[in-house]
Amino acid sequence: MPDSNFAERSEEQVSGAKVIAQALKTQDVEYIFGIVGIPVTEIAIAAQQLGIKYIGMRNEQAACYAASAIGYLTGRPLLVIGGSPERNQETMGAFQEFPQVEACRLYTKFSARPSSIEAVPFVIEKAVRSSIYGRPGACYVDIPADFVNLQVNVNSIKYVERCMSPPISMAETSAVCTAASVIRNAKQPLLIIGKGAAYAHAEESIQKLVEQYKLPFLPTPMGKGVVPDNHPYCVGAARSRALQFADVIVLFGARLNWILHFGLPPRYQPDVKFIQVDICAEELGNNVKPAVTLLGDINAVTKQLLEELDKTPWQYPPESKWWKTLREKMKSNEAASKELASKKSLPMNYYTVFYHVQEQLPRDCFVVSEGANTMDIGRTVLQNYLPRHRLDAGTFGTMGVGLGFAIAAAMVAKDRSPGQRIICVEGDSAFGFSGMEVETICRYNLPIILLVVNNNGIYQGFDSDTWKEMLKFQDAASVVPPMCLLPNSHYEQVMTAFGGKGYFVQTPEELQKSLRQSLADTTKPSLINIMIEPQATRKTQDFHWLTRSNM
Repeated sequence: MPDSNFAERSEEQVSGAKVIAQALKTQDVEYIFGIVGIPVTEIAIAAQQLGIKYIGMRNEQAACYAASAIGYLTGRPLLVIGGSPERNQETMGAFQEFPQVEACRLYTKFSARPSSIEAVPFVIEKAVRSSIYGRPGACYVDIPADFVNLQVNVNSIKYVERCMSPPISMAETSAVCTAASVIRNAKQPLLIIGKGAAYAHAEESIQKLVEQYKLPFLPTPMGKGVVPDNHPYCVGAARSRALQFADVIVLFGARLNWILHFGLPPRYQPDVKFIQVDICAEELGNNVKPAVTLLGDINAVTKQLLEELDKTPWQYPPESKWWKTLREKMKSNEAASKELASKKSLPMNYYTVFYHVQEQLPRDCFVVSEGANTMDIGRTVLQNYLPRHRLDAGTFGTMGVGLGFAIAAAMVAKDRSPGQRIICVEGDSAFGFSGMEVETICRYNLPIILLVVNNNGIYQGFDSDTWKEMLKFQDAASVVPPMCLLPNSHYEQVMTAFGGKGYFVQTPEELQKSLRQSLADTTKPSLINIMIEPQATRKTQDFHWLTRSNM
């Protein structure tokens, strides 16, 4: 007699939404961030049923920022899944019809639309693999609306097993020997630790290199914490001096782009020797011809360097003239910052705020930051002691990333390190880009403390008295400068509106008290709205930062 159970199984149907969700689960996707609507709602529901966590955001940009941060923190991909019109309506002017696959090819490592439900697992595996192999990057998978609820025979679906971890590549032995020789012969060496080193989990080997050979190092913004910021060999407080006078610079996953002033004079010596360590061959030699290139996994290549340097006992003399120069500059810069921080005048300035915040920050907290002066000054004062614990606007300087990044960090913290806090430091202008994500934070009750450093404007604003005087003459659109925002805006009320704790602070004492209370209360998120001097600026810089302005 025929097996009735076999017959039932052979006729069992499965929806496209469930196939997509299972393909993601098979590739070890843990989190989905998004905004649901036709036709992707069913995919989110199917993913949750399989144990994937779905975090509903209020803005698609913020969802993508959160997903990108998850990719950085976990080593898994940023995979964008978008819905598109039904296949039989293509070219007919369907609802929101747009050449999504073609458009995304400009900005992603891989962009495709599966040809059938049966092809979905293969396309998703390739997207995940493409996103994490080599230099990591986003991939896009396009899902036609009719795929989502289309039923297919369950036996026709073949899931592709989880893609292998990225292969570990190493640098050429001869190049490693040359690099070690250049380092040994350096009179004024400097290591620059970039985001790529953090992503490669190279902290142990890089810290060993720093300590064993007593080399000064400088972290890039998201390289902070690979070696702790308070390490005696960190020269972050003498950044400009270190860059300007180093004769040999080793770049660990750091690009010579605008953040590092392209590697060009006058920020660097004309004859400085760069040793580039990077996983991406196309990055080697950008803007400046390097003395040595070491192509490969940053952790593996650092171990190769250690092995080569170990062959001949050597260390950079800690009492050298170079170290003396750096320490003197660090001392003077730190003194200038402390002088600004110690000012008793009100409203507070940036340095006063950040020094009081730094005093209370938990050692293991994530620090997320965005804004102009808020991010730049905060980076110099707020310390990171652990790798991959700082998230900020990065290479593109994108405003609006802060709350999405904080939500991602909070999800990772809740799952992997319960009790860990996320401190999200926002300028008031930057907060406006994605402030509605406060509702998301409250909905999921995430361990986030938002600090809005409020100067009433973009770069600078005006106090309420000046504002009122301006409005006596003409309407706001005619007289209010473009960088001004409404004075004394109560952003903390956005948090209280959704059930979190809000604080409006104007003095150091109020700041200390509110932050202490926020850290002590682990039951709900908080927002501290910190009023500062509207005309507050950075301390005097040796060089103009990024661009000049006549403002």
